[in-house]
Amino acid sequence: MAEPITLDIPHKLGRDAARARIEAGSGRMASFIPGGTVTDHRWEGDSLFFTVAAMGQTVATRLDVHEDKVHAVLDLPPLLGMFAERIRAKLQKDAPKLLE
Repeated sequence: MAEPITLDIPHKLGRDAARARIEAGSGRMASFIPGGTVTDHRWEGDSLFFTVAAMGQTVATRLDVHEDKVHAVLDLPPLLGMFAERIRAKLQKDAPKLLE
């Protein structure tokens, strides 16, 4: 297993509003992985767990929603590990848009 990608996405929405925006944009989350589609997602408290399928691989992802940030963890399989820096850069650039 490749090293997970971790990222904090700051926001000023508060926990409930951030959670609502993430839920509304959950279908767009797969776009952070080339060719990805969300195959399932579930909330456990303020944590969203979802799986993205891409290139015959699956990426387990967790978003922990806090009052002032969202902490994201993506566990990349070895095949997608070679794209880790590109995926991280795309997340840093585009993930805040999910909270707008």
